[in-house]
Amino acid sequence: MTANERDTFDIGGELTVNRLGFGAMRITGEDIIGRPPSEPRARDVLRRADELGVNFIDTADSYGPGVSERLIGEALDATRDDLVVATKAGILRNRDGDWLAHGDPDYIRNQALTSIDRLGVDAIDLYQFHRPDPDTDFEASVHAFAELQDEGLVRHVGLSNVSVDQLETARDIVDVATVQNEYSFVNREHDDVLAACEDAGIGFIPYAPLNWGSIEDEAREAAETVAEKHDASVFQIALAWVLDHSEVTLPIPGTGDVRHLEANVAATGIELDDADRALLDR
Repeated sequence: MTANERDTFDIGGELTVNRLGFGAMRITGEDIIGRPPSEPRARDVLRRADELGVNFIDTADSYGPGVSERLIGEALDATRDDLVVATKAGILRNRDGDWLAHGDPDYIRNQALTSIDRLGVDAIDLYQFHRPDPDTDFEASVHAFAELQDEGLVRHVGLSNVSVDQLETARDIVDVATVQNEYSFVNREHDDVLAACEDAGIGFIPYAPLNWGSIEDEAREAAETVAEKHDASVFQIALAWVLDHSEVTLPIPGTGDVRHLEANVAATGIELDDADRALLDR
């Protein structure tokens, strides 16, 4: 079994992680609400990721809500120096499965305390603003994260689902360590945000790096050609492309299945060449 072989990235210039991380959204129940079908199996996935050298775990208070954070706190020692656990705040959930932006500063401060408790840590390694809230001043929300950092409850601050302009606005308030936007071999809508992160040395966390499991048409044909060459799956090539595409990308594929996790980690052993890139980038 190939362990996590990619090079490392220093989040905030301090927290060194292997560049392939793990997104812990899928260890909850259906529609990311409630407990997973088997909590022991979910904890096994987390422990197996740790065994394979995945030392960057990404979650959010809204996953469950609270379920993903709790399981991480039960399965792993999030206080370890060699493990970075990131979480997010800024979204409300309901039993209908809605994702409702909520950037109220007091809410964010309260959620930081609940996340700290569930993860079993004294401070959150990386705390990310999950989504700008149209009903709350963006700068006010970011100031709440900056204040949590000043108080020692948060080590580093990140953003999610933001534009380049929002990133620059936030950087006037706080040192932004990471940006997490949807990005994949198929969906490159946020190329401009990635470029801004590269220029600033900010980690870029592509969520849905497998495009929600959908790679079709010409993109699939190209990926299948490269996959056959490397004796890999289409999805492994998609992950290899994200890792190869930029030195600041920190993809976080998620799963609730150990075998799927192992296949994702094995993608870190794929080295694309110029011919592969020419096929995949066209």
